[in-house]
Amino acid sequence: MLLLMLVVTGVAGTIYKVMAPDGWIAAAFGRSTSAGLAALGSVTLLAGLAWLSRGWGLRTRNRYSDLFVYSFAAAGFLYLARFWISGAL
Repeated sequence: MLLLMLVVTGVAGTIYKVMAPDGWIAAAFGRSTSAGLAALGSVTLLAGLAWLSRGWGLRTRNRYSDLFVYSFAAAGFLYLARFWISGAL
């Protein structure tokens, strides 16, 4: 249950950091328009590839799924720790 909470927090925190008014995309657009469009395009491309790849590949569990789960759990732990220490994401 704790792992699920950390993964959900990691995914939600990452989405927030990407889409927030002072997030990663806004920071890229603040530097230059071409860098912002490149960041926005790469996020769109990754989302499109993730959507297309959901039906392809092997139906068995592989090591990459564990990597994604534990990476987002670690990110969730870091987001919660930062929120607990400073009170902000």
